[in-house]
Amino acid sequence: MTDIDVAEEMESSFLEYAYSVIYSRALPDARDGLKPVQRRILYMMSEMGLRPDRGHVKSARVVGEVMGKLHPHGDAAIYDAMVRMAQGFSLRLPLIDGHGNFGSLDDGPAAPRYTEARLDAAALALTGSLDEDVVDFIPNYDNQLTQPEVLPAAFPNLLVNGATGIAVGMATNMAPHNLGEVIAAAQLVIERPDATLEEVMELVPGPDLPSGGTIVGLEGIRDAYRTGRGSFRTRAKVGIEQLSARRTGLVVTELPYMVGPEKVIEKIKDAVGSKKLAGISAVTDLTDRKHGLRLVIEVKNGFNPQAVLAQLYRYTPLEDSFGINNVTLVDGQPQTLGLLDLLRVYVGHRISVVRRRTVFRLGKRKDRLHLVEGLLVAIMDIDEVIQIIRTSDEAAAARERLMSIYDLSEVQANHILELRLRQLTKYSRIELEKEQDELRREIAELEAILGSDGLLRGLVSSELGEVAAQHATPRRTVLLEADDAAATVSRASSPAAAAGKAKAPALQLEIADEPCWAILSASGLIARTEHAEPLTEPGQRSRHDVFRSAVRTTARGELGAVTSSGRMVRLQTVDLPVLPPSSGLPNLAAGVPAKEFLTLGKGETLVALVPLDTVVALGTSQGVVKRVSPEYPLNREDWEAIALKPGDTVLAAAPAGDEDTLVFVTAQAQLLRFEASVVRPQGRAAGGMAGIKLAAGDEAVFFGVVPAAEAGPGDATADDAGPGAGAVGAVVVTIAGGDAALPGTSAGTAKVTPLAEYPAKGRATGGVRAHRFLKGEDRLVLAWVGRGPAKASSAGGVARSLPSEHGRRDGSGVPLSQAVDLIGPSFA
Repeated sequence: MTDIDVAEEMESSFLEYAYSVIYSRALPDARDGLKPVQRRILYMMSEMGLRPDRGHVKSARVVGEVMGKLHPHGDAAIYDAMVRMAQGFSLRLPLIDGHGNFGSLDDGPAAPRYTEARLDAAALALTGSLDEDVVDFIPNYDNQLTQPEVLPAAFPNLLVNGATGIAVGMATNMAPHNLGEVIAAAQLVIERPDATLEEVMELVPGPDLPSGGTIVGLEGIRDAYRTGRGSFRTRAKVGIEQLSARRTGLVVTELPYMVGPEKVIEKIKDAVGSKKLAGISAVTDLTDRKHGLRLVIEVKNGFNPQAVLAQLYRYTPLEDSFGINNVTLVDGQPQTLGLLDLLRVYVGHRISVVRRRTVFRLGKRKDRLHLVEGLLVAIMDIDEVIQIIRTSDEAAAARERLMSIYDLSEVQANHILELRLRQLTKYSRIELEKEQDELRREIAELEAILGSDGLLRGLVSSELGEVAAQHATPRRTVLLEADDAAATVSRASSPAAAAGKAKAPALQLEIADEPCWAILSASGLIARTEHAEPLTEPGQRSRHDVFRSAVRTTARGELGAVTSSGRMVRLQTVDLPVLPPSSGLPNLAAGVPAKEFLTLGKGETLVALVPLDTVVALGTSQGVVKRVSPEYPLNREDWEAIALKPGDTVLAAAPAGDEDTLVFVTAQAQLLRFEASVVRPQGRAAGGMAGIKLAAGDEAVFFGVVPAAEAGPGDATADDAGPGAGAVGAVVVTIAGGDAALPGTSAGTAKVTPLAEYPAKGRATGGVRAHRFLKGEDRLVLAWVGRGPAKASSAGGVARSLPSEHGRRDGSGVPLSQAVDLIGPSFA
């Protein structure tokens, strides 16, 4: 029995264990960027011939070969390392081409008996030239085989793919980078060994993560490049999309490094459940192989998507941090290196590899030249050589005689003795002479490389450039110098509380109840403006940008939508899409068809948007008028605003006070104007009263409400008579055509007349004539009454004014070709 000091034994055993973990397991070598298990996997797969141009083999076979010959540890550790080198989301440049389920960020891989693998093309650049004595070989664990101490590594794998590992008393965590950028930096260090860190960082501005995303703030990266330690924040790539007419969503297409969608969904649900997150109604993972990652986070109506996104960055893994700790093995010792030191260590290793390879190739070519020269001597006197061989008793005697007669070396003499007769033709001599010249040229080139440090470095740099040309890909990760999106989030109910804490302008989580306009266009598009500036200045617009209704409301208010069948539907203003800001009239091209918000019956259309807190006037095609009292049900989303007779439809609806003027225009060019006060407000169930008396076969084609300030006499020829620009005089626009003519074959005539020229008549009367028909005309195809129209150019611009009267003195119109520019912001 031997007495052992426990303290000494524990200290000795722990040191041996710590050294084994640090050197043989957890930390990568700074030269090839690989841990021992990774290096052994790649080397063994290379020895097995698992090249990219050959078929895959079972992963279990590779694991078994590695475990049995080079790595005497558990198969799980070997397979885990092999899987990581095949995962495109773990490595920026995968080294193994996996076939089968190699796992995801949320799920592990299938068992090795189910998956297959082979080397990727990039791995060949790491293992190339191993048979040319470029690195030292060391014994394996049982001294029966040898393995490379380090791989030749034709590109800086440690910087490109990064590394992670936990040793005893230390750990490493290195970020992946872009291959093209890293090689450019390595070429700079080769060309100028005294290059500064600032010059290198111009080529390598920051990590390039496999998953893309955004890096916010670069100061921590600069610290890591300078000292080997630092940290940075990564954010998901998120876009705000209109999922439907009513729904807005945050669509995530890229996540932070090593963050899976299931983890994000789980954290979002937990944060919503604990009331940390507000404004999120649903989270859906639509990721597939065809479109890649697509995580849709639906935002509730009334919430600011930007503010919700800021909350998500704060409480979920959509924003994550990465700590850089560049601990790596240099000459067998763990060291913490900055970017410049890592590049210098790699460049030194690569120069050593290329030098040793050059020495090996030079030796091979000199040996071959030596044999070729001996063969040429033999062929020049081949008959005598054959005679010497035939007359010798044994091979040794023949070798001695050849060496003494022709002054050959033993190697040359042996090679001549091994010649075959077919190699003694005249063509062999020509080929040998050409080979001799080629070998002498190659030897001169190799010796020049070994004799010049500049040529050697140039060769290393050019080979790096070839690797970059073959494997480099565009940058995936966006780098932001500062956090431009980090605005403080606050509730709309308490903006003052957040204002004291925020350094930047606070983002309100809920959309504020600010004034705005709800707009309906003639083509049936509805939208709202972001603010409530007066709709006065004309600007660039599309053909359909004609306001049929423009209701002043608030962002969180309600309004009514009147349909042609007499229904009124309650709409939430906040549900309407917001038009982009514009210097003039809003461009309604960003609007959404009304059918996305309303359930319309067959043939039913939306005719107007109206406020719910005022009396609204409606007019129908059969000449019925009604003013509806604002006594709408609070517990219903739609109701009847007027009881229509069979075949009747609502033409228009608008707020109407007692002092306003109501106007009907019929197809037979009859116009009737009367005071709104003669139409008493009625309840929802009422059918209205007679508005204009129609002749047989006639029907109303226009109904409108003209404010009192515009219905009286006014100067519509003023320079500011543009839409809403101060003109007080309303005008009547009528366009006549032929009912029997085919569409597009009759141009018709148009007429513009001040409304003040038409006398007011009593309700339920026939009105007065507004347009005299010419030959081929028998009806009005369009009529409109409102503020003075503007003149629109073919490019979409709107002029400031147009004379109020545009027609003949006899009451007929002018040819439509002369009046096609008549248009106004309310002209439907």
